[in-house]
This record gives sequence, C-alpha cells and structure tokens, in this order.
Amino acid sequence: MYILDTGARFSAVRFSPSPTPLRRRYFIVRATNLPFPKHQAKYHKELEVAIDAVDRACRLCVDVKRSLFSSKEKIVEKNDQTPVTIADFGVQALVSLELSKVFPSIPLVAEEDSHFVRANNLVSSVVSEVKSKASIGDNELSDADVLEAIDRGGKDAYAFCNKPATYWVLDPIDGTRGFLKGDDALYVIGLALVVDNEIVLGVMGCPNWPEEISDGSTGTLMLSHIGRGTWTKRLQNVSGKVTGDWTRCFVDACVLVNKARFCIQESQTWESLPLSGFFDASIVSEDLQHKEILLLPTCCGSLCKYLMVASGRASVFLLRAKTQRTIKVVNCLIRIYAQHNLFLILL
Repeated sequence: MYILDTGARFSAVRFSPSPTPLRRRYFIVRATNLPFPKHQAKYHKELEVAIDAVDRACRLCVDVKRSLFSSKEKIVEKNDQTPVTIADFGVQALVSLELSKVFPSIPLVAEEDSHFVRANNLVSSVVSEVKSKASIGDNELSDADVLEAIDRGGKDAYAFCNKPATYWVLDPIDGTRGFLKGDDALYVIGLALVVDNEIVLGVMGCPNWPEEISDGSTGTLMLSHIGRGTWTKRLQNVSGKVTGDWTRCFVDACVLVNKARFCIQESQTWESLPLSGFFDASIVSEDLQHKEILLLPTCCGSLCKYLMVASGRASVFLLRAKTQRTIKVVNCLIRIYAQHNLFLILL
C-alpha cells in the first residue's frame, strides 16, 4: 500500500529513505531576516512583516500563558463553547496592527471581533498585553485602536466579490485547548497572504514546539514563500524571541504506509479509520510489530499537524472527511507549507 504524492506539479528536493537522522538531512543558512536573498522572493517585504508579527504574537502568548492559571479573568467562553483567551484576542489585535502599519490597504480575514472583549470587561487586559509587544509605542495606542484592530479581522469587516482578491488570513491561536493545557500540548499561530486567490506565503509560530537539541530553547517559527521552500528557526525559551539560524526542511520521503509516521485529529481514534483494518497503531516507536504503524500523539488543533508534516517529523496527517462539514478559511491557510511535496491519504 502506497501513499499518494500530490506534489508532482511542484519542484522539490527528494530524499531516498535513509537511516540517517532527519536533522542531519537539513541544511542551514546563517541567521538573517530571511533565509534566502530578497531579490529571489517577490513578496519578501510582506514576508518580513509577517515574520515579525508572528514573532511578537508568540511572545505575547508566552507571557499570557505564564500567568494563565493565576487569574480567572484570563479565560472566557464563546457562544459555541470554544475557549477563548486574552491571548487569542491579543494576537489578533497585535498582528492586525503590525500588518496595517505597513500594508494598510490589504484586508485581514481572522476569527474574532471585539464583542467578547467588551462584554467580559477584558479591554484593559487585552490592551495591556498588546501594548507590551507592539512596535508602536505605548503612548500611541489607545483602547479604541486595539479594539478597532480586532474588528478589522472580524467576519463583517470586509466583503469579497467574485474577482481575485488579495488579503491576509490569520488563525490567532489554533489549538486553544493546547494553550490551556500543560506545556506538552501544542498550539499554533498561523498567518498567510493570498494574492489573486493564490497563497503566496505563510508563517506559523509554535511557542512550545519541542526541539531535538537540548540547549534550553523551545518553540519554532516556520515560514514558506512560493518557490522558495519551507524553513524553520527556533524560538528562545524565556522570551519567545526568534533566534538562531534558518533551517531548510522537507517532508518525509517515506512512501510505504507501514513505515510512515502518522498523526490524526484528537476527535478521532485509529480504530475509527479504515486503515485500522490493515494495521494496528502504537505510540511507541521502538519494536513495532509487522502490522503496526507509529501514531504520534500530537495535541492540539490541525495546524500543528501541518507543521509536523511540513517539518518531516510526521509522514502523514490522516484526516477523515465528513460528508457535511464547513471548514473555515483560517484552518486551511497553511496549505502553502507542504506545497512543494505533500503526502496525503484521503478517506
């Protein structure tokens, strides 16, 4: 049984299966604002601004999470019972402010509006967090500025026509349950730019992404620009500040199902998937049996699974489609990361 390779129309560097550790198959570029020359990237200015905005948003999340359980006012509930935090609103406001400062004419598609912040008396808390991370000085940001920045990405902020459009897409925190859980649960900030209905760049930040190198750092920043591949850089443990060198990453070269590393949605079990009729699943990589596959326990949200696949840590994100399902655009924005070579199994 083979995995479908949907990346045939994109150029990619391919590797044959090798026992060499994955990190040794990466190559590194010395730290700069971008991992490639600006003249080779059409949207380099937009990418630099996006990197800075997501970097600031990661630091905001680190600070808010540190005090999350010390104050009951840090968590509120939306009408659909999804937990929403000050960090969620703060990230949207912060990213909106940073993007509009440089690209005021490009609209933003996001998730939240300021209604919940106002209704739960969280304005001062959100504004305080945003001011501490924004490039605009504290004295220049008012409460109204921050609330307006949140509403800029709300559902009624912009109407799109049938013509090709250019806009930012933001998922402030994908995997909010992971944000509310312990340090081992993942959450991701995702930002992408769509130009004439084509995704041209994307940035993801995962503040608590576990690193293989034990140097006191944790978290990762991932970027992709159309035609320039996918790259990662570590975040610093304490401040969340981007540091170190850019590392080129590739998806796993495995093409055999029984050799692949799988991840699935938290709402699904391996037994509920058709492949369970052929293989059992184990979360222990050592001594897998003949008809067992490795299932990586990864929480929470879909973007961290895309990050796992794009970085090569997982071979496949197995997603069972429902006949009646509405998928928000913010949950699809990271398609660009695996654009150069994405492995899928469709059920």
